[in-house]
Amino acid sequence: MSDSRLNVLKTYKLFVGGRFPRSESGRVYEVQDAKGNWLANAPLASRKDARDAVVAARKAFGGWSGATAYNRGQVLYRVAEMLEGRREQFVREVADAEGLSKSRAAAVVDSGIDRWVWYAGWTDKIGQIAGAANPVAGPYFNLSTTEPTGVVAVLAPRESSFLGLISVLAPVIATGNTAVVVTSHDAPLPALSLAEVLATSDVPGGVVNVLSGKASEIAPHLAAHADVNAIDLTGADADLARELEVAAAENLKRVLRPAGAAEDWTAEPGTERLLAFLETKTVWHPIGV
Repeated sequence: MSDSRLNVLKTYKLFVGGRFPRSESGRVYEVQDAKGNWLANAPLASRKDARDAVVAARKAFGGWSGATAYNRGQVLYRVAEMLEGRREQFVREVADAEGLSKSRAAAVVDSGIDRWVWYAGWTDKIGQIAGAANPVAGPYFNLSTTEPTGVVAVLAPRESSFLGLISVLAPVIATGNTAVVVTSHDAPLPALSLAEVLATSDVPGGVVNVLSGKASEIAPHLAAHADVNAIDLTGADADLARELEVAAAENLKRVLRPAGAAEDWTAEPGTERLLAFLETKTVWHPIGV
């Protein structure tokens, strides 16, 4: 009997509403590693898949944004625990996707897990630095506090398939928003595997929805969708970003523009992405006499 055997290549699925549906279009495409070897099949999401993801994200928003910040932090920390348990899988996938050595891929995965923990720790602290008691002239208390923007469409970085993905996704959901993520087209597997981690963690269904495929095909529908409150253009090239900004302006979306130069995902993060999709609500209250 021969010791050689054919590998069973996996056909990944989308992640929408806590479930793993096939693309409504029935389309898939071959995902290759940095050397051109066939790794797996990934679904090509359609406009209908994008609409379904927005519906799921909107349905989940009330419960997720209404949870205590401390509870959201606990949930995100649980995700980090699950990522740690599947570390070797992600090391292999990142090495294949980005053409890295195993040691370099391991360092990237470790940084990604640590970053997830870092953002988990900010859930119940960001309101303290973004809110304030404002000095006003008059017999009033004037208090500003933050609240999540809503449903956020996220175009994941094209090159950094794991660390960059976590850097754009974690702050969105840490602050109480729900997300529709469009993965890197060429390197979607770490994002699709992250979806499997989210499904087996404590993250409620619909808080994160993951679509693989062509950003140029999916993103315009998200930018024009009236029930998407904000969009992160990190993974868009200059021409697509310009098109999406125009579409987003039609319905007054909050837009986070891509960095002008290549973003260094290994750099220490600040609070900018945490603040990017928060709204400030100010309350006036009379001082009793």
